[in-house]
Amino acid sequence: MTQQTVVLIHSGGFTSRQWRKLAEALAPRYRVLAPDLLGYGESGPWPDGKPFHFRQDLDFLETLIEAEGEPVHLAGHSYGGFLALQLALRRPELVRSIAAYEPVAFGILDEVEDADARSALALVKRQWEPDASGADEEWLRQFVEWWNGAGAWGRLNEETRAAFRSVGWKLFQEVMTLGADQTDGATYATIAVPALFLGGASSPLTERRVVEKLGAALPRGTAHFFPGVGHMGPISHAALVNEAIVGHLILLSS
Repeated sequence: MTQQTVVLIHSGGFTSRQWRKLAEALAPRYRVLAPDLLGYGESGPWPDGKPFHFRQDLDFLETLIEAEGEPVHLAGHSYGGFLALQLALRRPELVRSIAAYEPVAFGILDEVEDADARSALALVKRQWEPDASGADEEWLRQFVEWWNGAGAWGRLNEETRAAFRSVGWKLFQEVMTLGADQTDGATYATIAVPALFLGGASSPLTERRVVEKLGAALPRGTAHFFPGVGHMGPISHAALVNEAIVGHLILLSS
């Protein structure tokens, strides 16, 4: 029996290495692909100042999946989860299922009923103002602390902060373009494949609301939250998150 393929899509600011343990857990049952998105890891750096739109990462993933010759399962975190949803909308015939941890699908938030959640999106500045090193440390600090709370940037080790600085421009462009995306709940509701949406109960209200609404909007969608876990759950609580994703996939295969 031919193994089905699972494509693991990493979060913005990280690389495919974030999914190493999940890839190991899936390998006995599935063919696993964990690519580095444009501007990260083995894909090479994205040039500072060169415009970028998330559609370019979609093109990259679409080409990768087409080469498989059959539909794949998608698993993604944050930006990676958003890309998984956008792929399912763009090329539904290529997608068997979705498992997404806190996809940044902010377009699903209603301007009126989710005004409280949407207002927090304005807390990260919308300009990239690099210093002599080429990075905008203030934007990176605001971004990291929006997700993880005050002081989170300072608590990162210097190696991690340096990694963020090195991909800062690409990350900024991702955030600006996905933040302008207006894909709404009615559009996401056209995704017919099984979809598991995971989130942390300690994550920002904005993202918790996104996970709840996606789980309710998709006809075969479900949402689950982990108590005491935040946005970086796939890294900080990898065993919990990976177990849920593996279980989701095995259930579909049984």
